[in-house]
Amino acid sequence: MSLLRILERPQLCTLCRARRFATTAVSRVEKTNAAASATTTAPPLSSCTKDTVLTGLNYLKGQPPVLAAADEEYPEWLWTVLQPKVWPDDGPGGMAERVKRRKENKQRIKDRNFMSTQ
Repeated sequence: MSLLRILERPQLCTLCRARRFATTAVSRVEKTNAAASATTTAPPLSSCTKDTVLTGLNYLKGQPPVLAAADEEYPEWLWTVLQPKVWPDDGPGGMAERVKRRKENKQRIKDRNFMSTQ
């Protein structure tokens, strides 16, 4: 696994590692069109219907069974919990770059620790 990670990494020269600014700017119209299309998508529906007995959720003795509610009764944020977090690209030194660099560092440490045990 770690060998594959090493082979997947692009070989960068020292000039490529320099920070650069974006070459093109995204217009406000494109941003609002993207935001409008994202808000018009319907949230996914639940996999079970109303009043379905949800087994395994009731762990207390002598309690009534837990029943599923209608989709409208759940809060809107519940349908987006499993979606991956999308960080906006806010330029060099921004949050998106920081999160990406942190993930890469964690993976590099895991690979190095794995290789030291071999």
